Amino acid sequence: MSEETLRVRFAPSPTGYLHIGGARTCLFNWLYARKCAGELILRIEDTDLARSKKEFLDEILESIEWLGMDWDQIYYQSERFDIYHEYAKKLIDQGSAYKKEGAVFFKYNFDQVKIDDLIRGEIIFKELPKNEEVIIKSDNSPTYNFSCVIDDALMEINCIIRGEDHISNTPKQLLMYKALGFKTPQFAHVPLILSGQGGRLSKRFGATSIRQYRQEGYLSESIVNYLMLLGWSPGENREIISLSEAKEIFTMKAVNKTGAAFSLDKLNWINGEYIRQKTTEDFSDLIINYLKENNALPESIDKNYLNKLASLFKERTLRLSDLLTALKPYLNDEVIYSDEAKKILDNSLIKEVSFLRDSLDKIGDFNKEDIEKTFRKAAEDLNIKLKILVHPSRIALTGTKHGPGLFETIETLGKERVIKRLNKLIDYWSQKQ
Repeated sequence: MSEETLRVRFAPSPTGYLHIGGARTCLFNWLYARKCAGELILRIEDTDLARSKKEFLDEILESIEWLGMDWDQIYYQSERFDIYHEYAKKLIDQGSAYKKEGAVFFKYNFDQVKIDDLIRGEIIFKELPKNEEVIIKSDNSPTYNFSCVIDDALMEINCIIRGEDHISNTPKQLLMYKALGFKTPQFAHVPLILSGQGGRLSKRFGATSIRQYRQEGYLSESIVNYLMLLGWSPGENREIISLSEAKEIFTMKAVNKTGAAFSLDKLNWINGEYIRQKTTEDFSDLIINYLKENNALPESIDKNYLNKLASLFKERTLRLSDLLTALKPYLNDEVIYSDEAKKILDNSLIKEVSFLRDSLDKIGDFNKEDIEKTFRKAAEDLNIKLKILVHPSRIALTGTKHGPGLFETIETLGKERVIKRLNKLIDYWSQKQ
């Protein structure tokens, strides 16, 4: 780039929610602008008045901000129709376009078009699929290629960073730049995000909206970190990098030329890493907000107890949505035994669990160390292996045979809940006899 201020743009269409691919394009534009002390222009391509919806626009803007990005100016194409018609008339007047059946057609004066792509290097276009194209439709709305060129030129966009699926549009747009006497920008066509199978990303393989990932309990910093890695690397085999760090070292030359495969497992791992970086207090706040959003937080639960749950689950949580199920036995009095767990309860251990219950009830300071000692002493007194007490106890407390460490779980639940749930298990066995 020359010494002129870098101006890039992200141009979403409010006909749907912001998806992974669009968010990655926005991110690369934002990183490049901030690295070069440039400006990011947000242009809302809402020329399709029938399909453009305010709910989509609101979500797009909210998602961009939620991911930690901002913009310097915002424009709406729906407010610029007069401008497009003015330049269409200019093309007609100079003989580069003509009107027919209510539409305006641009005539391509094509020989050869060459661009020096910042990512892909030199690209030469030797032919176009047709000799002319509609630029103003019969309903008076502009077509994508035409409005795009007018806006990029008038908004002084000097570097266009977009997906490689737009490469076929580039020669058409360059010919329009030439016909209108506009200065041409630089281009950087970012490789597509691929599915794990190598094809284009689809909803089945991760191409869902940022909104949905947020609803599933992914953190904003995790998503933006993973989006960076889909086509760019900070170097030194780093995989965890913050937005503030990335904007200091991002370059277009470091963007990969080949497509990056989307991996939900990798996203989950990154999300888990960011969760583990949280303090217990911050993670507790995340849990509280997420449970409230999903109407899953009983009013009777106090903050201190939730802090204990946060400490118990922080090291084993990948997505906040996982906690909707995992925390049920901790937030509700009713514990439902899973079908898998019931098989373990086929053998009644009323005497053994009753002895354990009475031993636990005698503990003064209900901490995990004394709880473990009590378990081991009970198993020794009963002359049985420790696991014979561990498995039914876990089921009694949480309804499943998997979860955080049992002794930490018992300490977190507290003596009153533990004794009550062991009594329920004893009653369960009594009723089966």
